[in-house]
Amino acid sequence: MEIKELLNQTNKLPNVPEVVRELIQALNNPNVDYDQIAQKVSEDQTLSLKILRLVNSAHFGLSRKVSSIDEATVMLGMGQLKTLVIASGFAGSVKDVDGIDIKSFWAESFRIATLARWFADHTKQVESDIAFTTGIIHNIGRLLLHLAQPNRAKAIQTLIDEQKVSRTKAELERLGFTSQDAGQALLDMWKFPPDLGIAVKNYKAPLVSESPQPLSAVLHLASYMNDCIRESRNLEDVQEHFPRDIAALAGINSDIIDSLADAMKLESGLDGLAA
Repeated sequence: MEIKELLNQTNKLPNVPEVVRELIQALNNPNVDYDQIAQKVSEDQTLSLKILRLVNSAHFGLSRKVSSIDEATVMLGMGQLKTLVIASGFAGSVKDVDGIDIKSFWAESFRIATLARWFADHTKQVESDIAFTTGIIHNIGRLLLHLAQPNRAKAIQTLIDEQKVSRTKAELERLGFTSQDAGQALLDMWKFPPDLGIAVKNYKAPLVSESPQPLSAVLHLASYMNDCIRESRNLEDVQEHFPRDIAALAGINSDIIDSLADAMKLESGLDGLAA
């Protein structure tokens, strides 16, 4: 099978709002007109209502109710609103996916995104907005596989469950490529910044890729911490097995080990979007 067979099924691709794609394409553009983007968000009723619901939740603790995207921009700042728009757009891109608990899927994606931003805040080599966005979309290839080829996706899961092989090995055996490869291909088709696709493709083994990059390393660290949280590992174990070499690639000082307890307590504040 070839990746293009997945991408050719356009009716099954995640339905991400165009304004969200524009926002991601503009992540590295310092001259982008965010007022224009905010206006486009306002015109998307479903997206704007979802964002306003979250903005008015207890998580943000605003002093008064916000009733428009313009108000939300003033109260939160464009940086925070940008995060919510991207997260909301992806969380609403699909409703039901055969073989995936979509609420859990996005909740985990948001947690990895939050962890990626936390690690990015500890290095000068990765922008926090880009790290967060990459965290949200890091598993988009698996979502694409389940949407376009649900039977193959089930066969891969069966192989993982019954033979206890890694997902990467199972996907290579059944497909000839990985869901990370498919994710990069989809992001390239959407004309997202190339670094995002490279990070998605290489984050599981950032040190052995042809072009090791800090963003891939940050995403790997976020995924590692997410696994630790999901498996309720104790702090000593988390610290002992923390991938210091990958942290070095990310430009993160080894002293970060002493702060991992803080990372394990992070909350994304975006759970409502995954409902």
